[in-house]
Amino acid sequence: MTAPLYLLDTNVLVHFVRASAVWARVRDVYQPLTTDPRPIISVVTAGEVRSLALQWKWGQKKLDQMEFALGFFKAVTIHEPDVIRAYATIDAFCEENGQSLGKNDVWIAATAAVTGARLLTTDRDFDRLSPLFLERDWINPDTNTTDP
Repeated sequence: MTAPLYLLDTNVLVHFVRASAVWARVRDVYQPLTTDPRPIISVVTAGEVRSLALQWKWGQKKLDQMEFALGFFKAVTIHEPDVIRAYATIDAFCEENGQSLGKNDVWIAATAAVTGARLLTTDRDFDRLSPLFLERDWINPDTNTTDP
């Protein structure tokens, strides 16, 4: 049986780079380095994590980890018409309900919605979109437990 397709949120990639306990939990539960199909990321995540590396002045070891992750996980573009339409729908839904979502998170959510990937995140902001637009597993960064 094939594993579900996962989309890793930016915060999960940051935990990977830091080799944190949260990443250990993700690694043990979801096996993102060995699962088939290989998890994906949004191209937005690639930009966000590179920006964070500069802001946080990551050293060479973390930069090497970041480059490995960005090369290992396939980045999905936001230029596909279906992703753009999903972005518009999700953004309008959030605004109409008075629950703005950061624009980068909207792109990540749209990517998950269009690809059918299950979003792995430590961010509760995506809760309002599940299950209407996407499926997500929330990884509690304080307890390292998961909540589908």
